[in-house]
Amino acid sequence: MIIDFLHNLAKYLPEVKAPEVAPSTKDRLVWTGMALILYFMMYETTAFGVNMSTAGVDFLQTITASRTGSILTAGIGPIVLASIFLQLFVGAGILNLNLKEKNDKQKFLEVQKILAIILAVVEGFIFVYFSKLPLVAIAGISPAVVMALVVAQIALGSVAVLYLDEVVTKYGLGSGISLFIAAGVSFAVILGVMNLIAGPTGVISIMSEGGAESLSNSLLALMPFFFTIIVFLAVVYAESLKVEIPIAFERVRGMVPKLPLKFFYVSNIPVIFASALIINVQLFAGAALVDQYWVKSTGAPTNDVLSGYSFDKDGILPVIGYVDNTGHLRDGILYMFTPVYGEGKSTVEHWNFITSTPTPLFHIPEYVHALIYILMLSTISVLFGMFWVEISNMDAKSVAGQLSDSGIQIPGFRRDPRMLEQILNKHIFPLTVMGSFAVGMLAGLADLTGALGTGTGILLSVGILHRMYEQLEQMQAFELYPTLGKMFGN
Repeated sequence: MIIDFLHNLAKYLPEVKAPEVAPSTKDRLVWTGMALILYFMMYETTAFGVNMSTAGVDFLQTITASRTGSILTAGIGPIVLASIFLQLFVGAGILNLNLKEKNDKQKFLEVQKILAIILAVVEGFIFVYFSKLPLVAIAGISPAVVMALVVAQIALGSVAVLYLDEVVTKYGLGSGISLFIAAGVSFAVILGVMNLIAGPTGVISIMSEGGAESLSNSLLALMPFFFTIIVFLAVVYAESLKVEIPIAFERVRGMVPKLPLKFFYVSNIPVIFASALIINVQLFAGAALVDQYWVKSTGAPTNDVLSGYSFDKDGILPVIGYVDNTGHLRDGILYMFTPVYGEGKSTVEHWNFITSTPTPLFHIPEYVHALIYILMLSTISVLFGMFWVEISNMDAKSVAGQLSDSGIQIPGFRRDPRMLEQILNKHIFPLTVMGSFAVGMLAGLADLTGALGTGTGILLSVGILHRMYEQLEQMQAFELYPTLGKMFGN
């Protein structure tokens, strides 16, 4: 059986052993800091043989914690995609694994690691060959060898992130993947703010020109930053919404605390998987369709991806997806499911693009694309949310068993796990569906604002940092380290 084969194969891979003694708060902070330093070192290191490296400011790079041209060109993409594939296989019954069983869950994680390594190589090849990374001509080395070297570096970068994720999960704070997403988004926001202020079209440049319109133009230039703050506050408010269920301790009479169930019951996990799935569909579709983006040339390529080309609408490929000469999807069915992001445009330009620009081949309005993308993101988020609840023991049955084992019951009801499960299911299932749909809807709408770091990126970062704050609070880190508490406003 393939699962058993991969399970046996995983024994030959390096493994990060779980600590025998729970790490102290100080140790967790040190391990987390070291992982971040290593991540940014790879983030800033251009792969040998690549001629350039761009900052992670577009949707793909922000969500996958990557930087095109660097060792982290693929980022966490292969890791998340491997998890998505296996979740779908388990959900469809292709893989006979019960993820509530310890041994089966261990097999799941081992197979996921092997699949992530395989996908790291595949995505590295796609980025180098199909996305046309500018490679350096090295004397005495053939282009094919240079290409292979770059693919190997990109694959090893993702594998390194895979093991750093294990280190952070077992010895640090939270999840390594979540940590790197938040770090990448934060870095993108900082770069974006610096560009808005000191860039060629930034506030300093506008104010230096003088004139009566300099102040209004400066405010328009800062609109992405203002929307970043608005999206941040909206996400913080949504994170605070919760349902509280009265509970009682069997051994403590008269005490009736409340069990809080957040509106975002599964946090931002669904939108991470949904965004990663959509992005990888775009990546693989771009590789599959890259050779059909133009039919006959009427002139040399220019900065305008459509200038100098004529297209043939006949045939099925353009209907599925049209890829321009930069390797990006621009039209077709698959394009309708791709993120709507400003790609460096100002907020006004971004909105004008959405409201008044049609797609190049089939002339579908971009606002239709935006609406379809938001609905698709929200729907996929619900599916991943429901699956995540099952595999992470957050479903009503698992929570009821945990509460019952702790001697907790609902006031006015007999102490019966089945009764507790029935009551919890009235809250957990609706919260899973509505919360997952809402988090997808919020991410999609936030992307339309043109906020720095993308709206989805901000949503993910706020949720990640909020969970990290809660973990630090549980470990009483703010009392042990007052300086850390001041950084968080305590």
